[in-house]
Amino acid sequence: MTQAALEDDADAGIRQASAKARFFEGLAAFNDGRFEDAERCFVASLEALPGRIPALLNLAATRLMLQRPVEAIAAAAAVLATQPDNVDALQMRASALARLGLKEQALDAFDGVLALDPSLADAWSQRGGLLREAGRLAEAAAAFEQAITRGGDAALNGYYLAAVRGTTPPDAAPAEYVEGLFDNYSASFERHLVESLRYRAHTVLIEALAAIRAGPFRSALDLGCGTGLCGALVRPRVERLTGVDLAGRMVALARERGVYDRLEHAEIVAWLGNNRETFDLVVSTDVLTYFGELGPLFAGVRQALAIDGLFCFSVELASDDGMRLQPSLRYAHSEHYLRDLAARHGYIVAHLLHAPIREEERRPIAGLYGYLGAA
Repeated sequence: MTQAALEDDADAGIRQASAKARFFEGLAAFNDGRFEDAERCFVASLEALPGRIPALLNLAATRLMLQRPVEAIAAAAAVLATQPDNVDALQMRASALARLGLKEQALDAFDGVLALDPSLADAWSQRGGLLREAGRLAEAAAAFEQAITRGGDAALNGYYLAAVRGTTPPDAAPAEYVEGLFDNYSASFERHLVESLRYRAHTVLIEALAAIRAGPFRSALDLGCGTGLCGALVRPRVERLTGVDLAGRMVALARERGVYDRLEHAEIVAWLGNNRETFDLVVSTDVLTYFGELGPLFAGVRQALAIDGLFCFSVELASDDGMRLQPSLRYAHSEHYLRDLAARHGYIVAHLLHAPIREEERRPIAGLYGYLGAA
């Protein structure tokens, strides 16, 4: 072997070692939720060793997590150029099409994936989600059943199934669903919510509060604070403001907003169970829609309310008595249910306001705003 050949082999070995090292760094960053770092590592790995399939697949997955579906499709396409039946790449392409709102194309893509490998529970679940959004509820139910049969998350797919079938729902949305939804949604959350869905619950709730009790309040708790939309409106009325949310990326954005004195990353009912502080005001907008049975939450808030404290919240209004899980995957509650719950947990109903929460396909979604005092 010539000296030049030996040097070429040495260079190739160095590139391969570098590509492997950066690839494993990327995996570690991805598993830690550091998706920007993961992307840089996978790109560096591919620069050292172009076309490597595992790096391309992980780059596509990372770009999906970064809410950049067009770039995710490009990474998947690089795999499919040499491996046209690569199921992982096809599934990521289908997921990216769904993120882009290209629902019919995404459905066709998932059909193709499942034709190659019908054992993929997550593909069945995502297909069911697209069918649910299209209003094809019976087909969606069949897809969610397949997901469960194929070993998918039984609690999560059972929740989806209850929403499309109208059967008895779980007491609340699975925590991993809510956390994943809002963490993935965090970057575009406010723009989509306010501009596209014309969400108004935070402004309606706080504007009406002024007529009931103007404040100022010594301390307030924002349950399910999100990025701080409601907190920003509450802040001028309180001396101290605490926010709690299940989604860590939403909490990070709320911290950047700078309106909270204290922020907690936690599931709100569990947090209330451990809380020993009292608050003059507790607010919760667009959060109770992810809880069916509100008893534990009402009990936790009642323990956290100071004497003469006020609990203010919004719900989507059910057309019948009780509560139900809607195909939108959001719970709706009736006025009768809320009044009964308030009485059982030691509240006085100060005011109930009927007004829309947001819009869905330009149709106002009926809402109920509650203002409960500590009895």
